[in-house]
Amino acid sequence: MPIKFPFSRRAAPSDAWTKCPSCDAQVFNKQLERSQRLCPSCGHHFRMSIGERIDLLIDPGTFEERDAGLESVDRLGFHDDRPYADRLEASQLKTGLRDAVVWGVGDIEGRRVAIGIFDFRFMGGSMGSVVGEKLARCFETALVERIPAIVVSASGGARMQEGTLSLMQLAKTTAPLVRLDVAGVPFISVLTDPTTGGVLASFASLGDVVLAEPKALIGFAGARVASGTVGEEMPEGFQSAEFLLAHGFVDAVVPRQELRGTLARLLRLLPVPAVDDGAADDDDRSWGPLGALSGFAERLGGAVSETIGIDVEAPSANGSGPEERT
Repeated sequence: MPIKFPFSRRAAPSDAWTKCPSCDAQVFNKQLERSQRLCPSCGHHFRMSIGERIDLLIDPGTFEERDAGLESVDRLGFHDDRPYADRLEASQLKTGLRDAVVWGVGDIEGRRVAIGIFDFRFMGGSMGSVVGEKLARCFETALVERIPAIVVSASGGARMQEGTLSLMQLAKTTAPLVRLDVAGVPFISVLTDPTTGGVLASFASLGDVVLAEPKALIGFAGARVASGTVGEEMPEGFQSAEFLLAHGFVDAVVPRQELRGTLARLLRLLPVPAVDDGAADDDDRSWGPLGALSGFAERLGGAVSETIGIDVEAPSANGSGPEERT
């Protein structure tokens, strides 16, 4: 006869544990919080909130958020199955954030940095006008205060609900990096799962050093779209951090436990030059990815000007710009 106990075992609430997508282990959420959101069985890197990232990377008590009051508005009156305004409100209630990025200044092992951090929970970390504005201000502050810039990316790309306004953020976030590059102010890009679309196609790929977390999904388009574009099957795992490391698109794959120490070492190795040393001659601007890109753009611009008949040297009759050749 089975033994009867005076109590019945209660099932744990469904929100008390998370299933690991890599090994299918059931991990209690409290355990994830204590282990930097790493699976204790296989080491899978779960996504982190902005607060968790700040606790992981920044010296306690040193982070100062900037531009906390900025939030998106529905300039286009966009409506799919739900109005954009409703999606924003739902994400704000879910995350407690105003948008997908928080930025500010803080210390990493005593070295001051300007840092922007994405939260994928807010509309997939998509980059709209506010995200672009915050990142641009982060880079501009790094330039003015002569401190390194760091961005921890986790994004599905440009925010479709803002249309062309979101695509403009690719240029807006990239332009300040040219000035950082010329001034010799370091920019470190950290790619986490996932970093895709317009975020990868703009600032996230342009770090002086590009780091990635293990097995992070990194790519411009989805695997099916990429295969269809090139007309052939892509290699297995071609959008993983490890594949990109093997092919030179990232500089290092760094486990989460080592990320803070790695950033601290890089900050010691990449000092910010004195103000007098920041201005580079045209002949000295060829170093680094942005320097090479800037030089190429200038050469390309000259070639295009010659093709369409614009004299880039001669001012117009009123002195306000170039004039057409006759």
